[in-house]
Amino acid sequence: MAARQGTPGLGVLALNTCGREEHKKPRLWTVGVGYRYQPSFRHFVGTVEQKQREINRNQIYNLYHLLDVSIERQLTPRWSVATSIPFLFAHRNQLYNPRGRYVVNSIGDISVGGRAWVFKPPTESGDNISVGMFLKLPTGKYNATGLATNSSGQQIIATADQSIQAGDGGTGVALELQAYKRIPFSSELYFAGMYLFNPRDTNGVATFRTARGETVMSVTDQYLYRGGIGRPVPKIRGLAVSFGGRIEGVPVRDALGGSNGFRRPGYAISLDPGFLYARGSYMFSCNIPFAIQRNRKKSVADYMNGRHGDAAFADYTVMFSLSRRF
Repeated sequence: MAARQGTPGLGVLALNTCGREEHKKPRLWTVGVGYRYQPSFRHFVGTVEQKQREINRNQIYNLYHLLDVSIERQLTPRWSVATSIPFLFAHRNQLYNPRGRYVVNSIGDISVGGRAWVFKPPTESGDNISVGMFLKLPTGKYNATGLATNSSGQQIIATADQSIQAGDGGTGVALELQAYKRIPFSSELYFAGMYLFNPRDTNGVATFRTARGETVMSVTDQYLYRGGIGRPVPKIRGLAVSFGGRIEGVPVRDALGGSNGFRRPGYAISLDPGFLYARGSYMFSCNIPFAIQRNRKKSVADYMNGRHGDAAFADYTVMFSLSRRF
């Protein structure tokens, strides 16, 4: 139920706490590594938690370790090109037919593209807006399988659930936006967002499902938006704390192309505390968003079959990133 594409980093928020001189130093390359840890096990139908799943010990448990390596090349003060290479290490404990434990370790869908600042940095006010466009390539494995046991007790090779596939099999376009605005008391408002357009309808990979419209996997759009306020910590140069909110999820219907096949549409809204620390050419950030609302919406197949499927959501996510400019 999590968006696999990330939002652009909030590096300017940290750099603004380091003073103007850091902006003036020529830095052509930025190399970064991001890490996301997310355990999901709470089931929801709509916004209603299915607590009986935990009581009956038949909940699904997903565990994500997502490593994202990024490289950005500054062409001019306003324009840059970048690539992002994700690596997914996922585990799923599936307690219904076909029953089994699934493990997927694979490279994900690589993105390549560019970003541009609306105003040439550094601006006198410290305010700026950046827009980006990235091509998402179908490099990740989207038909991973695992050893499972069917209802007859036979061991079979079954398709891993869509939620732990490293890729989706579609070529897409991701649009990014990030913006900063300084406000009184040495604080700064920030916003970062991403929407992934995936025009492909289905990827042809068979699921273990038999319901009408759910026999193959859907190739879904994704979105992630976050915003809030950041402020430097007094007397600690380069350290800033931030607090805001974020929403991420999968829409019921894609903006472009068909929306058939199996998908779990919905969203999670989280409070998003964190901190950033910049020293010299290095920047480190940490965020631990925790969910305050989760909503598993009806899919196209759900409407077709007159039902409402469920989805497992996480209580929290832990995210780290480290980058170096040189």
